[in-house]
Amino acid sequence: MLFGANLVLLAVLWPVLPWNPARGRHWVAPLFLAATIMLGFTGSRQTHLPLILIAVADLAFLYGMRVATAILSGVVVLCAVTPPLVGDTIADGLVQAAWMAAFSAFVLGMVASIREARRRREEAQGLLERIRELAVAEERARMAAEMHDSVGHHLTVIKMGLENAERFRERRPEAAWAEVRQAKELTVEALADARRWVRALRPLALDGRVGSAALERLAASFDGTGISVSFEVRGEERRLEADTELVLYRVLQEGLTNALRHAKAEHVHGTLTFGDGRVALVVSDDGTGRDDGSRGFGLASLADRARALGGTLAGGNRPGGGFELRAELPLAGVRA
Repeated sequence: MLFGANLVLLAVLWPVLPWNPARGRHWVAPLFLAATIMLGFTGSRQTHLPLILIAVADLAFLYGMRVATAILSGVVVLCAVTPPLVGDTIADGLVQAAWMAAFSAFVLGMVASIREARRRREEAQGLLERIRELAVAEERARMAAEMHDSVGHHLTVIKMGLENAERFRERRPEAAWAEVRQAKELTVEALADARRWVRALRPLALDGRVGSAALERLAASFDGTGISVSFEVRGEERRLEADTELVLYRVLQEGLTNALRHAKAEHVHGTLTFGDGRVALVVSDDGTGRDDGSRGFGLASLADRARALGGTLAGGNRPGGGFELRAELPLAGVRA
């Protein structure tokens, strides 16, 4: 009966073993190890030893190599002293301990290699993200300098023309009006030039895509980063103004980045909903949430931009765990 109950306990614990520290349920690993050791006393003869190695490997992933090494050392000693206590010879105990030590070294080596590979992958992802950020920052700095030169030239010429018009307004009124007309034309050109530069400074992922397509591409760009991202659109999609589209893009970007870097989330879900005169974007994750109610993650500036468009931005912990961002903005032609 004890052996059967032991097997049932192992069968229940096996599917929920946490191999990732971020998943929680750390208490399962020690309980699984205790159940595998008890298996040897309730009826299993040495066949439970591989399960012990699996249990210790799980503990190594959760608590580190030192804890796993200490536990395996104790198991090896237990393998050496237990057989003589149950009627076997000392030689049987030493052979069993030797086999356990050999397999333990192999398991610890594999776990150490996997942990090192994970660490290097995380470092590589961090460096890649940093390279991308630096590349974008450098490109935007260059474009901002060119924008300053271009728009600054127009404004300088407009200023000179208006000064000439002021001087000519009494003695040469025709020349004054000509300067005013030229300044007006240059103003239109400067405004068009500024708009071109603003479009050029928009996120690179928006190039060639608008609305939900740009957001879907952003969500897809997080594939392979360690989190699962899903995105859906509800309601009849309508045209988004450029500023509205950009704020929604930044909100989704902030939610995904927070889930990846800070929240230890496994899954992020984004929902873009088109309603009656308004569009809402909700980004939720299943991570650790936040310990306090303060703003952060760059939300303050996003909230200001949302308010400037007549919308709102709110963020907070979800009742079932995780963090949620919700942005509501008016559609084209509608202001709150």
